[in-house]
Amino acid sequence: MKVKDIMHKGAQFVEQNTPVKEIAKKMRDFDIGAIPVTAKGHIVGMITDRDLTCRALADGSDLSQLTAKDVMTKNAICCAPEDEIDSAVEMMEAKKIRRLAVTDTHHAVLGMLSLGDISTRLSKQASGEVLRAVSAHHV
Repeated sequence: MKVKDIMHKGAQFVEQNTPVKEIAKKMRDFDIGAIPVTAKGHIVGMITDRDLTCRALADGSDLSQLTAKDVMTKNAICCAPEDEIDSAVEMMEAKKIRRLAVTDTHHAVLGMLSLGDISTRLSKQASGEVLRAVSAHHV
């Protein structure tokens, strides 16, 4: 099975100069926990709800001045639509990440692959193994 068979197509994304308040509203309005950050159409990072909490709120920064570039995780881990799902799952387990941006050969965002996508399409055993590996405490 390929990533393209189970990924969520048409992901939301923001440019790196997008204010964090706008990002938080987009996460709320679209009920999503991660948003790829792009520059000139290419992915340059990822922002999760945890990034907003830990890098923006907890640091006591002036929220009106912060943008995606200030709080994003750089060098987002991505996969391609033609990748085997097993390969994407192994990457998620190894990096302990819950979501992967799916990009084309030019690093443009095509969609997202999440634990939710995996849990609804793979066996209970396989999805349970991914969940355990990704949710384990970071060392």
